[in-house]
Amino acid sequence: MWKMIKWIRLLLRRNLVFRAPTRFLVDVVLEDSDLFIEEATEIPNHGAWYELGDSATYIPSASGGNVDLEWLRDACDKIVSESISQLPRDELAMAICRVLDSEKPGDEIAGDLLDLVGDSAFEIVQDLIMHRKELLDAIHHGLFVLKSDKKASNAQSRMPSYGTQVTVQTESERQFDKLRRKEEKKHRRGTDHGVENDLSAMTFSSLLQASEKKGLFDDIIGRGDAHELPVTALPQGTIKKHYKGYEEVIIPPKPTAPMKPGEKLIEIKELDDFAQAAFHGYKTLNRIQSRIFQTTYNTNENILVCAPTGAGKTNIAMIAILHEIKHHFRDGYLHKDEFKIVYVAPMKALAAEVTSTFSHRLSPLNIIVRELTGDMQLTKNELEETQMIVTTPEKWDVITRKSSDMSLSLLVKLLIIDEVHLLNDDRGPVIEALVARTLRQVESTQSMIRIVGLSATLPNYLEVAQFLRVNTETGLFFFDSSYRPVPLAQQYIGISEHNFLARVELLNEICYNKVVDSLKQGHQAMVFVHSRKDTRKTAEKLVELARKYEDLELFRNYSHPQFELKKREVLKSRNKDVVDLFENGIGIHHAGMLRADRGLTERLFSDGLLKVLVCTATLAWGVNLPAHTVVIKGTQIYDPKAGGWRDLGMLDVMQIFGRAGRPQFDKSGEGIIITTHDKLAYYLRLLTSQLPIESQFIKSLKDNLNAEVALGTVTNVKEACAWLGYTYLFIRMKMNPLAYGIGWEEVIADPTLSMKQRALVADAARALDKAKMMRFDEKSGNIYCTELGRIASHFYIQYSSVETYNELLRQHMNESEIIDMVAHSSEFENIVLRDEEQNELEMLARTSCPLEIKGGPSNKHGKVSILIQLYISRGSIDSFSLVSDAAYISASLARIMRALFEICLRRGWSEMSSLMLDYCKAVDRQIWPHQHPLRQFDKDISAEVLRKLEEKGADLDRLQEMQEKDIGALIRYAPGGRLVKQHLGYFPSVLLSATVSPITRTVLKVDLIITPDFVWKDRFHGTALRWWILVEDSDNDHIYHSELFTLTKRMAKAEPYKLSFTVPIFEPHPPQYYIRAVSDSWLHAEAFYTISFHNLALPEGRTSHTELLDLKPLPVTALGNLTYEALYNFTHFNPIQTQAFHVLYHSNKNVLLGAPTGSGKTISAELAMLHLFNTQPDMKVIYIAPLKAIVRERMNDWRKHLVSRLGKQMVEMTGDYTPDMMALLSADIIISTPEKWDGISRNWHSRNYVKKVGLMILDEIHLLGADRGPILEVIVSRMRYISSQTEREVRFVGLSTALANAHDLADWLGVEENGLFNFKPSVRPVPLEVHIQGYPGKFYCPRMNSMNKPTYAAICTHSPTKPVLIFVSSRRQTRLTALDLIQFAASDEHPRQFLAMPEESLQMILSQVTDQNLRHTLQFGIGLHHAGLNDKDRSLVEELFANNKIRAILILVLVCTSTLAWGVNLPAHLVVIKGTEYYDGKAKRYVDFPITDILQMMGRAGRPQYDQHGKAVILVHEPKKSFYKKFLYEPFPVESSLREQLHDHINAEIVAGTICHKEDAMHYLTWTYLFRRLMVNPAYYGLDDVEPGNVSSYLSSLVQSTFEDLEDSGCIKINEDNVEPMMLGSIASQYYLRYTTVSMFGSNIGPDTSLEVFLHILSGASEYDELPVRHNEENYNDGLSRRVRYMVDKNRLDDPHVKANLLFQAHFSQLDLPISDYITDLKSVLDQSIRIIQAMIDVCANSGWLSSALTCMHLLQMVMQGLWYDKDSSLWMLPCMTDDLISSLSRRGIAKIQQLLDTPSTVLQAIADNATASRLHQDLQHLPRIRVHLKVERRNSDSNSSEISNGFNLNIRVEKTNTHHRTSRAFTPRFPKVKNEAWWLVLGDTSTSELYALKRVSFSDRLVTRMEIPSTQVNLQEMKLILVSDCYLGYEQEYPIEEIA
Repeated sequence: MWKMIKWIRLLLRRNLVFRAPTRFLVDVVLEDSDLFIEEATEIPNHGAWYELGDSATYIPSASGGNVDLEWLRDACDKIVSESISQLPRDELAMAICRVLDSEKPGDEIAGDLLDLVGDSAFEIVQDLIMHRKELLDAIHHGLFVLKSDKKASNAQSRMPSYGTQVTVQTESERQFDKLRRKEEKKHRRGTDHGVENDLSAMTFSSLLQASEKKGLFDDIIGRGDAHELPVTALPQGTIKKHYKGYEEVIIPPKPTAPMKPGEKLIEIKELDDFAQAAFHGYKTLNRIQSRIFQTTYNTNENILVCAPTGAGKTNIAMIAILHEIKHHFRDGYLHKDEFKIVYVAPMKALAAEVTSTFSHRLSPLNIIVRELTGDMQLTKNELEETQMIVTTPEKWDVITRKSSDMSLSLLVKLLIIDEVHLLNDDRGPVIEALVARTLRQVESTQSMIRIVGLSATLPNYLEVAQFLRVNTETGLFFFDSSYRPVPLAQQYIGISEHNFLARVELLNEICYNKVVDSLKQGHQAMVFVHSRKDTRKTAEKLVELARKYEDLELFRNYSHPQFELKKREVLKSRNKDVVDLFENGIGIHHAGMLRADRGLTERLFSDGLLKVLVCTATLAWGVNLPAHTVVIKGTQIYDPKAGGWRDLGMLDVMQIFGRAGRPQFDKSGEGIIITTHDKLAYYLRLLTSQLPIESQFIKSLKDNLNAEVALGTVTNVKEACAWLGYTYLFIRMKMNPLAYGIGWEEVIADPTLSMKQRALVADAARALDKAKMMRFDEKSGNIYCTELGRIASHFYIQYSSVETYNELLRQHMNESEIIDMVAHSSEFENIVLRDEEQNELEMLARTSCPLEIKGGPSNKHGKVSILIQLYISRGSIDSFSLVSDAAYISASLARIMRALFEICLRRGWSEMSSLMLDYCKAVDRQIWPHQHPLRQFDKDISAEVLRKLEEKGADLDRLQEMQEKDIGALIRYAPGGRLVKQHLGYFPSVLLSATVSPITRTVLKVDLIITPDFVWKDRFHGTALRWWILVEDSDNDHIYHSELFTLTKRMAKAEPYKLSFTVPIFEPHPPQYYIRAVSDSWLHAEAFYTISFHNLALPEGRTSHTELLDLKPLPVTALGNLTYEALYNFTHFNPIQTQAFHVLYHSNKNVLLGAPTGSGKTISAELAMLHLFNTQPDMKVIYIAPLKAIVRERMNDWRKHLVSRLGKQMVEMTGDYTPDMMALLSADIIISTPEKWDGISRNWHSRNYVKKVGLMILDEIHLLGADRGPILEVIVSRMRYISSQTEREVRFVGLSTALANAHDLADWLGVEENGLFNFKPSVRPVPLEVHIQGYPGKFYCPRMNSMNKPTYAAICTHSPTKPVLIFVSSRRQTRLTALDLIQFAASDEHPRQFLAMPEESLQMILSQVTDQNLRHTLQFGIGLHHAGLNDKDRSLVEELFANNKIRAILILVLVCTSTLAWGVNLPAHLVVIKGTEYYDGKAKRYVDFPITDILQMMGRAGRPQYDQHGKAVILVHEPKKSFYKKFLYEPFPVESSLREQLHDHINAEIVAGTICHKEDAMHYLTWTYLFRRLMVNPAYYGLDDVEPGNVSSYLSSLVQSTFEDLEDSGCIKINEDNVEPMMLGSIASQYYLRYTTVSMFGSNIGPDTSLEVFLHILSGASEYDELPVRHNEENYNDGLSRRVRYMVDKNRLDDPHVKANLLFQAHFSQLDLPISDYITDLKSVLDQSIRIIQAMIDVCANSGWLSSALTCMHLLQMVMQGLWYDKDSSLWMLPCMTDDLISSLSRRGIAKIQQLLDTPSTVLQAIADNATASRLHQDLQHLPRIRVHLKVERRNSDSNSSEISNGFNLNIRVEKTNTHHRTSRAFTPRFPKVKNEAWWLVLGDTSTSELYALKRVSFSDRLVTRMEIPSTQVNLQEMKLILVSDCYLGYEQEYPIEEIA
C-alpha cells in the first residue's frame, strides 16, 4: 500500500495534472447499497459512449492505421492488462494526453512518458513521440467540440447537465482518491489557467468521443457496430441528407423482434370465464400483453409497462381491471360496492375514448364505467353506483384533496395511470401529488391500492418504477420500438431558412412532396397542423401545388366504386370546405366542425375515398383512424396557458406517430416531422427516448404542500418531509442533483438529502405562512391549516393568486375592480397582448363589455378583463388566438369567483359576499346581474320577449302582480304573457319568517321558518337547490351567521322548514339585522326578513355568584352520628360541602346548589337525606334524575354504600322497572325519572305514598330548559301544590351546574337567600384547562374524520400516560374514531401504546366480549362505550377503564342522550369532545348539543384523587368556535319549555280533577317556572312587556288555545267555563300518552279494524316522533320495506313512523336487521309499544268493539313473541322449535301450543330424539296451563224468565294447573325486557261483535274475581267469556255463558 502511495507522490512531483473526479463516493447505508450498485451500471451522461467492456487484446502498430485517441486508448489497454501501470486505462490515457500537451521540450516529455508507462513499453513511447502532432490535433479538436457542446447544453436548460453516478470503491481506492484530490488542489493553485486546466477537468472517454465528432449530428447518428451500443445512437442505417434550406435525417424502420424460444401468446380461452367476456372477439393477447399477463392477472404487484404507442396498453389496463374484479367475485356474485377503479388519462379526449371502450367491453360484467372530467361532472349517487371512474389528473387531484370525498378514495383498490412519462411535462407535478397521496394512504390505512403505470419507452424507467413503488424484478416491463406492431420509418426535416415567408413556402413545398411520395406508392397520408384555420389553408395549398405540378390526378379518387354514392352524402353537408375539397380527394378535420361533418370525414378517409386528411392533434387523441404516412407540419403550437407559442410536446408527437401504419394492412408506417433546424436535435433525442424525464414538482411545491395540509395528512415538518419522500422529485434529486440546483458539496455533506428536503418544506411553509394560507410554527415545526389555505386547495387556486388577492381584495370594491382583480390572477399571467388582436379587442370592449376596463385593451390585464366580460355577455370572437385565450380563461373563471366568494364570506363582509355570489352565478349562467332574472329561462323564453321586458323595466315583483293578459300587452305579444307567467311560477323563491328570543343580553336565538313558494320542476331545479342563509348587520357591513341550507324536492312539497341558530348582539344595538336567503345558483332569487330591535325587551344582565369562602374544611365527625360517619371514606368535606353543610344538615330549608360537575354535589344531597332520617324517619325521599343512566348509577352507588348500612328500603322507577304498590309503600328512598314520577303523582289523591314525600332531590335541575324539562317543571309545581293542599312541608333540594339565573330558579323552588349557593364554573375541586380548536368543512362526516388526527395529537400532548375520554356523537363515530387512533398509533410505531395490561389477562378479557368491534379495539387498549353494547360489555369496559387497564376509551354520546357523561361517573385526566353536533332524525340534520351536555362532558376531566388539574380539548366546527369560547364560562340562563308541551300536562290535571275551569288553569300556571321566566324575559316567550294586564291576557289566551286544542282532539269537553275529561283524555293521562296520539286513535280505530291498520296506527303514535332516522338510513329502510309483509309509504322512508312500522314487521318476521343501531332502536320501539297498545285496547273496549279489541290484543301478543298471529304457528314461541320438528308434530296432528301441552312426554320422545325432546320438555315448563271455573249468580231473584231484567254476576276462578309454574314471570324470549304475565277476561257477543265488559288480571297461582253481566236486555245465547293472554299466542279460551247459566 505504502509503496503505491510513494509511487503516486513521485508521479505527482513530476508535475502531472489529474482531472477532477466525475465519480463521487457517497457513503451509502447498507440496505440501499444494492440500489446504488444497480444504478452505477446505468448509462453515463449524454456525452459518453457506453462501452460494453470488450477489452482489446491486440493493439495494431501505429504505422498500421490512423493514430488517434482511439489508438491511444487501445495502447493503454494493453499496458494496463500487462500490469505495467498502476493507473486505470482512462486515467493513464488522460495523463499521457496531459504530458503530450505540455510545453516541455521533447526529451523531458519522453522521460515523463517512460515514468508513466514503465520501461517495458518503450515501443509505445516511441510511437507516441512520433505521432505527437496527430494526437494533439485530436485532443484539441475534442476540446473544441466539448466547449461548444457545453454552451449548447447551457442554452437548453431543461436537459440535465450530468447524470450522477455512484460507484462502490475499495478502501485502498478511497485512500488513493483522497490523496490524489489533495495533491491536485495543491497543483491547481500553482498552474495558470491554460488549456491544461481544460484538460484537467476532462474524462478521457468524453474527450475521445468528442474528438471523433465531425459535425452537428455526429453525436446522434451511430456507427451501427453491433457490439458497441451507444445510448444516444440512432438505429443502424440512419441517413442524413443536406438540401438547400433544409436538412433531412431518415431513420429506417426497426425490424420487429423475433419471438424468443419459449415465448407464446396467451389465448383468451385460458382466462377465467368472466374475464373472457371482456375480450370478446379476441383470439389471443399480443406479445407484450402475453409477457405481462402472469404478473398483472395473477399477482397484486404494482407494475410499470414502458412500451411504444400502439402496443395495446389498453388491454394491459383491462387485464389489471379483471384481476381486481376477480377479487370481488364471491359466491358467484360480484360485490360491486367494495371497490372502485380509477383510470387517470392525461387528456379529456382520451378520457372520453377510454370510457366508451371500457364501458362497452365491461358491460357483460355489469360494471359501470363513467367519465369524470371538467366536462363530465357526476352526482354523489352516480359516483356511488360507478365501479370504474375515468378521469384526468387534475380532476382526481381536486377530488382527493377534499376530505369530504375521503370515502370515495378509501374504496379505490386499483389506480391506473396512463402516459406516466408526462412527469416531464408541466402537468407532471399533479401526477406526482396523486401518487404520493395514494402511497401515503396505503401506508397510513394499511390498505392495498395497486398502481399500474403505462408509459412510452423512456430512458430512466428504473427511477419511474422506484417512484411508483414497483418491484423492478417482477413488476417492471420495458419494451423498445422493435415491439411496435407496425414498424415505423421516421423522417426528421429541419428547415434552416431564416426569412419568414420563404420558410413558410418551403414548409408547404416539403409537406407537399412528402404527401405526393406517399400517394405515388398508393398510400393514404395524414397531415397534422396546429390550428383549426390552418387545416383549410394547408388543404388549399396542397391543391394549389398539385395544380402547379399537374399532380391532381394523384389526389382524386373518381374511380372508387362508391364515389358517386358518397358524393351525394357529401353535398348534403353545410360545411363548404368539406364539399369543395372532396372533389380533390382531400378532407379536413378539427374540433370546431360539426359532429356530423367530423364523422363523415372519418368514414370517407377510412373507406379510402379521401387520400389526404389535414387535421389537428385532437384527431390523434380522440379517434382511432390510422394512415400509412403521417406528416407533422410545423412544431409550434399556440398555448394560452403559456401565453404564446410552444414546442409540440413529446406526448403529442408520440400520439400522432402512433397513427402511422395500419396494423392489418401495412408492413411499416411512416412518420415525418417538419420543424426548424434548431429544434431538429431536440426532436431526434426526444423520439429516440434519450432525454431522461425530470421532475417539475418544485414549481408547484407550495400548492401541493398546502393541499396536503388542508387535507390533514401533513401537520408538521416531519410529515411534510415524509410526504416529499414519496415524490418523483426526491428520487431524481438523488440521481441528478445538479439539475435541481444542488451542488456537489451539498451531496457530500448530506448524502440522503434530508436537509435539502427540510429546507424545501420549510421555505414553502414560510411562503404559505406569509400568504396566510397556513400557520407555520418554526420552533415546533407544526403546521396548521387556515381557512384561506383550505379555500385555495378546494378551488385549486395557486399560491401566487392568493398573494394577489391578499393585496387587492378590500371590503368595498365595485364590479369593475372585482373583474380587474380576477384578471390579475396568476392563472392568467401568461396571457400576452398581440398587436394583431388590438382592433378586435377595442371593438369587443365597445360592444360586449358593460363594465369599465381598467388599463384598457392595450394592457394585458385589460385584455383578460375584456375576455371575462365577453364570456358573461356570450359574445363571439374571430381571431384564433383570442378564441383559445377566451376558452382558457372561461375554464378557470368559475372556481376563482367561488373562491373569492368564500374568502369574503369567511371574513364576514356582507356587501362583498353578496356581490361575489352574484358574480359566481353570473359566470355560471353567463348572465349579467343587471339583466332580467327571467333570462335564466332563455332556452324557453325567446330573446325578443326578454329584451322587451328589460326595456320596460318590468322586474319580478311587478310581473308577479300582473295578469297574463297585462304581461302580454306589455310585451305586445299575447301568447308570451302566459309563458312569462308560467315561468314566474318556476322561479325559485322562498318566504321567510322568524321568531327571535333573547337568551341573554348578548345572544339572540333565531327560529327561522323557510317556506318554499314556487313550482318545482326537475328540468330547472334538479333534485335540490342550495340557499345561503345569512344574518347581516348592514350598518356595520358584517355577517354574524351564515349557513348553507339544502332544499330538496321533497322538502319543497312538505311542511315549512325550521332552522334554529344563535346570533350575537352588541351594545349599542343596531336598528335591525337582516336575515337573507340567497340562492346559490339562481340570480335574483333571494328573500329578506328584518329583525327589528326597536321594541325588543332584553333580560336583565345580572348573574350573581356565591363567593367561595375561605373556611376550614369540616371533618366528617361534624355529622355527630357514628353510623353516618362510617358512610364516608374521607376525613373532611370539601370547601363547597363545608359552606353548605349547616343549611343542608341542620335546617329544613329548601336549597339550590349550583356548582361545577365533579364538586361533590351528591354528598350534599345525602346530607339533606340524613337530616330527614333524623327528624322525620317515616317520610320518604324522592330523588329525581333526568336520565335512566343517572338513576342506575345512583341505585348502584347507594345500594352499596348507604341503604344497607342505614337499614333503609330503596326502589327504582324507570321505564325498565316499575315496582309494585307494596314496594313503594315500604320504600324510604324512591329513585325515579321525571316521566315515571309524573305518571304516578298525577293521581296523588288516591296514592298515599305520594303524600308521604318529605324531601325531593332534583338532580341536574338545569335540564329544565332541555327536551324533558317541562316534565321536571310539572312535577315540582305539582309537589309544591300538593304540599300546599296537604299542609305537609316538602323540602326541595335542587342540584345543578353553575347557573346564570339562579334567583328565578330559587324563587320557583321556594329557596330563600341563605339556601341559595351558586358557585362560579371555575370553582372546581380539580382546576380545568380547556382548549377549543375549530375545524372547517361544510360536511359533518369528513369534518369528524379530519378531527381524528388532532384527537390523537391531543392525547400524545396532554395525556400520554393517563386516562382519556373521547366523546363523539354516534355509535358509528365511536368505531371510526377508535380505528383511526389505532392506525395513527401504528404509524407512530407504538400500536399498543394505550394498553396497560399483560397479554394473558388481555386474552382472558377478550374472550368475554361479545361485540366484534369492541373486541378488536380492546386489543389496542381502546374501549368503546355506547347504548348499542349489551350490559355485560358495557360494564366490563367501565370496569377496565376505572381500573385504568385501558387508557383511552371512546364513548358515544347518543342522539339526545349523553349517556356516559351523565350516567357513569368515570373521570379521566383528559377529555376530548370530538364534534359538538349530533344528527337529529326529526329535523333531518345535524344540530348542536345543548351547552349543558358539553359542560357535563368537560366535567369528567380531572380525577379528584389523582390529578392536580384536568384538561379538556373541544373540537368544534370553525364558525362556532367563538360561540363556545364565550359560553363555556358564561352560562346560559335556563328558560322554560313548558309552553310547547302544555296540552298533555293540562289534560292530566283536568283528569286528576285539579283543574275544573279556566281560573284553575290560570292558577296552576302561576306555580310553574314558565311564569317566573315570563316576568323576567318576556320577549323570549313572545310577550312585549310585563304589565299585569298583558301578562294576564297572555296566560288567558294560552289556556284558551290549549283547551280548544284538547277539545278538538276529543280529550276534554268544555261547558261554558267548566271543563271535564272525556274517555280519550283519561286514557292519555292513564297511559302517559300524548293527546295527539289518542286523538289519532279516536279518528282511526273502528268496529273491526284490521291488523294491518292497527300496525299503522301503532307506528303513527306521536311517541315515535323522536325515533332517530340517522343519516342514510332511508336506504336501509328501503331494503327492509322490500322484505316485509305490509307495504309502507315509499316516499317517506326517512320518516320515524315508517321506520317504526318496518321495525315492528321485521320483529314479527324475525328478519335480520341491517345494522346494530336498528337493534337498539327496536328495543326502544317495543318498549314504548306496550302502553300504546294497551291504550288502544281500552279505546276499543270503551266503544264496545269486540273484534277490534281482540285484534289489538293479538298485536300485543305479536310484540311479545316476535311472531305473526295469523301466519305463524303458536309452536314457534318455543326457542327450540325447528322446521323439521314442526313437520314431525303436524304429522301427529299437533299444530297448536295447547295440543302440545296436552301431549304426554312419552309421545314427545317418540317424535324427536332425546336431546330435542328434553329441550322441548324444558321449554314447555315455562308455559302456564290454565283452568277456568265459571259460575253465574243472579243479582236479583225477582224473575224466573230467561229474559234477564236485573242482570247476573259472573264469578270466575282462574288457576294454573302445572305445579312448578308458580311464577307470574312471562316467557317471552324475543322481547328485550322482563315482563309479567297478564290476562284479559273479555265478555262479549261474538255474533254481533259487541264487547260488554273487559277486565285485566294477573296472578301467580290462582285468582277469584267477579264480572257483571250487563242488566240491559242481552241475549245470553251468544254471550261468551273469552280468556286472552297478553303475551302468549294460541292461549285463547272461549266459554259460552248460556251453558253455565
